[in-house]
Amino acid sequence: MNPTLEIHKGKIAKNAEAVLNLCRGRGIEPAAVIKGYNAIDDVTDVIVEAGYKTLSSSRLPHLRAVKRRGYRAASLMLRLPMLSEIREVVEVCDASLNSEAETLARLDAEASQQGKRHGVILMRDLGDLREGIIDSPRLIELACRTERCHKNLDLLGIGSNLSCYGSVMPTCQNLSLLADDAAEIEREIGRKLDVVSGGESTSLQLLLRNEMPGGINHLRIGGAIMLRAEFSGLREGEMPDVTDDTLILKVEIIEIGEKPTHPIGVLGVDCFGNKKTFEDRGVRRRALAAIGAFDVGSHEKLVPLDENMKILGCSSDHMIIDIHDCARRYALGDIAEFKLLYQAMLYATANPMVSKVVID
Repeated sequence: MNPTLEIHKGKIAKNAEAVLNLCRGRGIEPAAVIKGYNAIDDVTDVIVEAGYKTLSSSRLPHLRAVKRRGYRAASLMLRLPMLSEIREVVEVCDASLNSEAETLARLDAEASQQGKRHGVILMRDLGDLREGIIDSPRLIELACRTERCHKNLDLLGIGSNLSCYGSVMPTCQNLSLLADDAAEIEREIGRKLDVVSGGESTSLQLLLRNEMPGGINHLRIGGAIMLRAEFSGLREGEMPDVTDDTLILKVEIIEIGEKPTHPIGVLGVDCFGNKKTFEDRGVRRRALAAIGAFDVGSHEKLVPLDENMKILGCSSDHMIIDIHDCARRYALGDIAEFKLLYQAMLYATANPMVSKVVID
């Protein structure tokens, strides 16, 4: 059988509700990020039913699907718009994240052309060094110019991205800088901003510790809705209703045998050009599974359900698994099962060669 991804809607619903309740209980309105699971309709249905008011993605086809499905939710473009896609962004999205003056001017002109208004959230770089304006005065200046000069744009607010590139964690200290910028912009334009967006799933730990600074009222949450592992720093007993088994990957075993654990011969690089090292553990029982990097990106982003199974590595189409210590005596044709971490979810949900089975 093809590698098969089981999508457990009931468990996703519980996760979605738990995250929504956590956020709203602390005065935060979360936007649901639908990119991580490739905007699969059955999953988005569950998230909308849970009560999320905004659906967001960095991919326009995902947001076009939101419009096609007729959800009663706003659509938010997460990646800064390319100049080449301005028309489609205004056509498909209610709002977008932005940091460039020229892009804002183009959005304003296109919104006028289409007879629409388009919401914008200006991004501030707090040190993670991905998108956003890194100095506060320039952010405030651009916000004021957007408010006063772009008649077809609605300045919804400001936001920041953390953890994604530079691995800078959200803290009360760095998010307080964002809240201070928002307060200054509000003084300048004479009104409250609707959105002060303090990051993504990694910011949830601040809510759990009651360390989120005042003034932050919005987060963009994707991974934590699907995977408990996306809750950074989760402690024992916290968020008991959030699970990691919302998605289960099932893979058929195509070879079983005993082999050495150290390759035999002169070593070069693997199929991806990587130079590797191996620990010689003698001869052990192992299996080949019919899946590889083509399907899940990195084997390190899979977690075997059998706790005695160990993934040794993969090529593009094969995964090598140590089953020597497994209590179960695996046989040819048996199915190995895995939970997914974020990167594996990205790949597996987007790959048409991984079959999808939705379970209520």
